[in-house]
Amino acid sequence: MELSCKSEYALLALIELAVHHSKGEPLQIRQIAAQQGIPDRYLEQLLATLRRGGLVRSQRGAKGGYHLAREPWNITLLDALECIEGITEQGTTAQDTPPTVESGVIKDIWSEAQEAAEGVLKKYTLQDLREQRDARSQLNIMYYI
Repeated sequence: MELSCKSEYALLALIELAVHHSKGEPLQIRQIAAQQGIPDRYLEQLLATLRRGGLVRSQRGAKGGYHLAREPWNITLLDALECIEGITEQGTTAQDTPPTVESGVIKDIWSEAQEAAEGVLKKYTLQDLREQRDARSQLNIMYYI
């Protein structure tokens, strides 16, 4: 199991939106892209997907941009990944695999692994990621004498 580049970019954009959420001002695509090192065109597509998924909302106009659609503590990592990856029901093994004792064992363990991953992703919100980001940023500011 790996985090796709698409999902990582989406999470980076969502963290950036979470950081600026309390200010109430929308962020433009170019601002998010510059801050997080995401290609503008790709970010535009990701934000459109997140908007359709109800995680962000857009505001038109000269001072337009993107906001989180909900509070950062109400958006889990699972919400974000399901939106971006289109995950609804996860497959376990290939459909062509004949039912055997071995394939049953594999399906059971794979299902357990998916449930564990889902539990972790449900546990963390954008607010948690923001707080961890802020804590790490503070560590990087330490001065040494």
